[in-house]
Amino acid sequence: MQPTTIAMVADFFHPNVGGVENHIFMLSANMIRKGHKVIVITHSHPPDRMGIRWMLPSLKVYYIPYPTIASSATLPNFFTFLPYLRTIALREGVKLIHAHAALSSFAHEGILHAHLMGIRTVFTDHSLFGFDDAASILTNKLLVGALRNVDAVICVSHTGRENTVLRAKMLPHPAYVIPSAIVADQFKPNPTQAPSDTVTIVVVARMAYRKGIDLLVATAPRICALFPNVKFVIGGDGPKMIDILQMRERHLLQDRIELLGAVRHSEVRGVLTRGTIFMNTSLTEAFGIAILEAACAGLYVVSTRVGGVPEILPEDSISFANPDEDDVVRAVSEAIRIVSASQHDPQKAYERIKGMYDWSEIGDRTEQVYEDVLATEAYDFWTRLYRTLDLGVVVGPIYACIMLVDCVFFMFLEWWLPEHDMDKVQMHWHQERLTELVEPLEDR
Repeated sequence: MQPTTIAMVADFFHPNVGGVENHIFMLSANMIRKGHKVIVITHSHPPDRMGIRWMLPSLKVYYIPYPTIASSATLPNFFTFLPYLRTIALREGVKLIHAHAALSSFAHEGILHAHLMGIRTVFTDHSLFGFDDAASILTNKLLVGALRNVDAVICVSHTGRENTVLRAKMLPHPAYVIPSAIVADQFKPNPTQAPSDTVTIVVVARMAYRKGIDLLVATAPRICALFPNVKFVIGGDGPKMIDILQMRERHLLQDRIELLGAVRHSEVRGVLTRGTIFMNTSLTEAFGIAILEAACAGLYVVSTRVGGVPEILPEDSISFANPDEDDVVRAVSEAIRIVSASQHDPQKAYERIKGMYDWSEIGDRTEQVYEDVLATEAYDFWTRLYRTLDLGVVVGPIYACIMLVDCVFFMFLEWWLPEHDMDKVQMHWHQERLTELVEPLEDR
C-alpha cells in the first residue's frame, strides 16, 4: 500500500486510559512505522490538554475544545464539528478517516462529514450492545445512520461482528474481524515469584454494572468462605466501588480483599503478577483485552462466557462460567484446584500468547482493509442520499435532512474559507529516519 494520510477520530484517547484508547495509539504507531502519516482527532481534556500535542512516535493529536457529557463522550451535534474537521483534513491532506467506538459522537460525525471532502471511511466497533434498553436503542439508531454509507467496518471479534451487523442493519460483506493485541513484553510473568500456599485472585476492571461487579460482590465472600487460603487483589474505580467496600465491611474481609483503586496502565503488570488467577465477571464483552493481558502475565483465567470472550484463549487456559453466582463459584473452585496442583505453567502461557496476538500482524490486516477501501469507488452524493432514505419512513427522512443541511453548511464553508487560502502542513523530516531514532527510545 502506498503511504497515505490517516486520521483516527474518536472521543476516547489519551490522557484517558482504556482499551479503546490503547488500541488507537498502538494502531497509529504501527501505521506510522509502515510509512503512513497518522493524526488523531479527539476532544479536549481541561484544564491544559487542548490544541495540538505530539506523542511518540511522531503522532500528532488534535484536541478539539469540546466538553464531555458522560464517560468521556461528547454530545452528538452533527454540525459544529464540521468546521474543525474540514480545516484539519484539508490542511493535513487526509485521505482516510478511521473512526472508533459506537458511543463516540466524534466518530459518527467524522463519517458523516468525510464524504463531502472525498475522504474514505473505516469504522471500528469495540463494544457489544443490546436491543432493549434505552441507551442501546439510542446508540443503535445513531449507528444505523452513521454506518449506512461507511466504506468498511472492523469488529474485534466474530461475536462483535454479528452484533454490529444486526444493530446497524447493514450487509455483512463490508464487515471485517480484526482482534486487538498487546505488547507481550510489557506483560511478562514474574520469574522470581516464589511458590506459595496462598492463592491470590486478581480483578482489574472498571467498577461498572456491565463489568459484572454485582457478580463479584456476591461471589467473593462465598469463595473466601470455601477456601481459607484465597485472597483477592482488586484494581479499578467507578460507581460500583461503594458496593465492593460495603461487601468487604459486611463480611469482615479487610485482611483478605485488598482494594487498589484506579490503576495506571503502566502498573497493571505489577498488579497481575501478584496473583495466580485472574477473574472476569463481565456481563458483556466484545473482546476483553484485560483477559489477554492477564493470560500473557501467566495467570489462569476465570471468566463469564459472554460476547467474544470464548474467542480469545485456548480452552486449557481459561475456565468459563455462566453469568450466574453459583456457576462463577464453581468455575473459580475449578481454577483454584488447577493452580494448586501446578497444572498451569505461566511461562508456557506467556510464550503462547506472545505468538498469537502481535500488533505488527494487526497492523498488516488493518492496512489491507485500508487498501481495499481506497481501491473501490466511493458512493456519490445521490447514492448516499438514496441509501439513507431507505432506512425507513421515519428515520430515513430525518437522516436525509441532516445530510442535506450538512451539505449546505459545507458549501458555505467552501465559500467562506476556500481551500486555496489555507496553509498546508508540510513534513520537514524523513519518516524512516525518525522511526529509526524513536524505536530505541521506546525500548528503554
